[in-house]
Amino acid sequence: MADKSLLQDVASRPGSQSAAGARHDSQPSGNAQYQASRFVRACLRQPVDRTPVWFLRQAGRYMQEYQAIRRHHSLLEICKNPDLAAEVTITAAEKLDVDAAIIFADLLLPLEGMGLSIEFQAGEGPAIHQPVRTAGDVDRLRTDRVAELGYVAEAIGKVVRHFSTRIGIIGFCGAPFTLASYIIEGGGSRNYVYTKSFMYREPAAWRMLLEKLAAVLVEFAAQQVEAGADAIQIFDSWAGALSPEDYREFVLPATKLLVRQVQALGVPVIYFGVDTATLLPAMRETGADVIGLDWRIPLDQAWAVLGTACAVQGNLDPIALFAPEELLRRRVHQILAEAGGRPGHIFNVGHGIVPGTPVENVRRVVEFVREYRQAPETGSGRGPSRA
Repeated sequence: MADKSLLQDVASRPGSQSAAGARHDSQPSGNAQYQASRFVRACLRQPVDRTPVWFLRQAGRYMQEYQAIRRHHSLLEICKNPDLAAEVTITAAEKLDVDAAIIFADLLLPLEGMGLSIEFQAGEGPAIHQPVRTAGDVDRLRTDRVAELGYVAEAIGKVVRHFSTRIGIIGFCGAPFTLASYIIEGGGSRNYVYTKSFMYREPAAWRMLLEKLAAVLVEFAAQQVEAGADAIQIFDSWAGALSPEDYREFVLPATKLLVRQVQALGVPVIYFGVDTATLLPAMRETGADVIGLDWRIPLDQAWAVLGTACAVQGNLDPIALFAPEELLRRRVHQILAEAGGRPGHIFNVGHGIVPGTPVENVRRVVEFVREYRQAPETGSGRGPSRA
């Protein structure tokens, strides 16, 4: 299990948890002076006037505005330039008219400060040319350079000032397991042989790796909250490669500590994974305020497994965004019907929007979510109206 003392020490450094907590501690508790956005209220399972909606990768390669910027700047250049990162974030949120904007960044940014060299290869994804494969490699990873990520917080500050309180602002980070997998595999993987072998054969070094990652991620999240992020989404994109037993033994302890430390900053936490239907009971044990769902399990079934004491986010298949309008409307309304009007549902896709997705279909989904609220209770399949 990751050592609490290291996580607590990092989270309490000057400019980290203490500064952020001063701004946010009272917000999720329902302070009457704090007017939470529709998105934040849904994260906290509070009543909303309508279901909030936003999209994973809503700022990305399917948008012409983003493509225009990418013709002149690399992915890393955009991420590290607060003006560009804020512009991409704001443009997408305004064009889609969504209820939350997630900052444009990349999961792997914290790894550079830990001493790893990352290359984003066109068409092949990120590559780490000196992967971590031994206990000695783990020992050499640094946790004292998180301040170098300040450009992400600066971008968030620009987005916050632009939107004021109109919509929710989401910061994010990777989860310890997913980042550890990148570090060990050296990039993407189909079967995670190196990662799982290291996890099984070097349990002490594995725990130290996850502990170091969690410590860095807490401080990174604190920077984002201090800059004005209303929530933090933790991406465990590759957790679905694990069995429930391996997840509980090797991943849950560090992830749970990370979630709790981020919540201590005073914001709700969304915890998201892909192909994780079998992991939902264990994911619930992290204590995250919101569990993100992919499309492989009906929303109502997933929520029954999780229990209604947490919120859920999802879960339209992103490829459904290529469907004809009426089919797309049926899929959106089906998910809303499965949510049943219960507090704590945030509409989203079950994974990121893919390149080539028609922007007009993404905008239609926003319209379909909003029209569902207004539909009369006629048994038409659109579901009851609700306040």
